Amino acid sequence: MNVKLKVWRQKNSNDSGRFVDYELKNVSENASFLEMLDVLNEELTIKGEDPVAFDHDCREGICGSCGLHINGRPHGPKQKVTTCQMYMREFEDGKTIVLEPWRAKPFPVIKDLIVDRSAFDRIIAAGGFISASTGSAPDANAIPIHKDVVEKSMDAAACIGCGACVAACKNASAMLFVAAKAAHLGLLPQGKVEQNERVINMIAQMDKEGFGACTNTYACEAECPKGISVSNIAKLNRDYLIASLSN
Repeated sequence: MNVKLKVWRQKNSNDSGRFVDYELKNVSENASFLEMLDVLNEELTIKGEDPVAFDHDCREGICGSCGLHINGRPHGPKQKVTTCQMYMREFEDGKTIVLEPWRAKPFPVIKDLIVDRSAFDRIIAAGGFISASTGSAPDANAIPIHKDVVEKSMDAAACIGCGACVAACKNASAMLFVAAKAAHLGLLPQGKVEQNERVINMIAQMDKEGFGACTNTYACEAECPKGISVSNIAKLNRDYLIASLSN
């Protein structure tokens, strides 16, 4: 298949940036989206041009690195997949594909399609952890936990921190990310001890980073590659109210 690309090129965070058009011919429809970009970069390198910078790591939909805005949607047109899990057969032959980085003030562009998502790391450092004594691991059955609670916690823990929720939100809100990280710890007995402090600190750091507020458009859930539910945001709001009153 033949592919036309309109790619955002930006040298650094101070550069204004611009779209640049490229064409690729005879691309396999079974190639992943990132493999297609690899082919583009090979051609650019042979021509002596600067290859397109894009973030990636595991290419298995686990690490959350490969965040790209494809035709106006985070990760592309297919739901519940990351960019690396997108295949060229999802696109029409000869059509133009528009590639952009995440568009959010807290995610400044580093180069081309790569953005700085260290704001997420600072939110995690503010409270996305539990404190526990070192030593041997406790017996798995030492603390009985209801199956429903475990499943909700594991569903929230599926968040890979890719930033699609922020990119999809008109306010660049990080509420779904924060809610997922707070829920998967706070639902379990080991995380309940520090839950009040965790919620207050993580939300405070989220606000400090410049993320916007949630207005319940559900765009975050629709574009999340792991299908994290917005019900976690409702839980986060309740937990924050309780923590504020407790303090």
